[in-house]
Amino acid sequence: MQISFEKVNFSYNPKTLYERQALSNINLDIPRGKFTTIIGKTGSGKSTLIEHINGLLIADSGSVKLGNLKVEKKSSRRERGKMDQDLFNVREKIAVLFQFSEQQLFETNVLKDIIFAPINYGIDHDLAVKRAKELINLVGLDESYLERSPFELSGGEMRKVALCGILALKPKILVLDEPTIGLDFKSKQEFMTIIDRIHKEEKITIVFVTHNMDYVLEYADNIVIMKNGKVAFNSSDKGDFLEIISREDYNLKKPDFIIFQELLKKRGINLSRTHYSYKSLTSELVSLVGASHE
Repeated sequence: MQISFEKVNFSYNPKTLYERQALSNINLDIPRGKFTTIIGKTGSGKSTLIEHINGLLIADSGSVKLGNLKVEKKSSRRERGKMDQDLFNVREKIAVLFQFSEQQLFETNVLKDIIFAPINYGIDHDLAVKRAKELINLVGLDESYLERSPFELSGGEMRKVALCGILALKPKILVLDEPTIGLDFKSKQEFMTIIDRIHKEEKITIVFVTHNMDYVLEYADNIVIMKNGKVAFNSSDKGDFLEIISREDYNLKKPDFIIFQELLKKRGINLSRTHYSYKSLTSELVSLVGASHE
């Protein structure tokens, strides 16, 4: 499913003393099947942007196209009613995981939490349970977790269960808003490995809001930088991205492993290419050390 923003404007508390424009003339295509990261400093409009993807927010002007559905502000009650029904159907294909997603859990056990959405969309109970068992294994937990209360789990486990819950409808688009925030290092790595696996195996479109530049370089097919409610950068070129974030006005910092590679180059140690992950960089450094001892 293609996502397209066309001349989207949105303000909080419009026509009041507290009015604040959060999005300004957004024109953006999010490519189908790709891993798109959205970054920018706090208040740049990242979260507001993604809340337009499944109609949690409706643009004051302009439109968001979700597949064949055009979401825009409607004037009549009849039009609004039809769009609400259309959005209900489209949301089956769009999963959203918010910050501290464990707060999305509410049922008495993990199984009930995972099958809640499928049951409400009319999916057969047995099929929903089968899907829950598949998902709990996908995220690295065994089926015994299905009978446990989600509130007895660790933070990382709760985050995985929340992910299962939004994947239960087999969405075409997965929207993630700082999904690893508050997790320890090990849990973060496990979670990102799961997301990467889902993206590659399910061919699902990922829209990923983050402050973590490591994730941007390692996983992104496409990079969007938001600034003051506008799209300031949109490209698949990671070299261009590294160049642009070095400018102070973006308030973004290069990852340490990129800075380390730049220091190596200054000292005359030329790598075969710029590496965009620690794993890739470490692999070449090990090879270089090994070659030097032969």
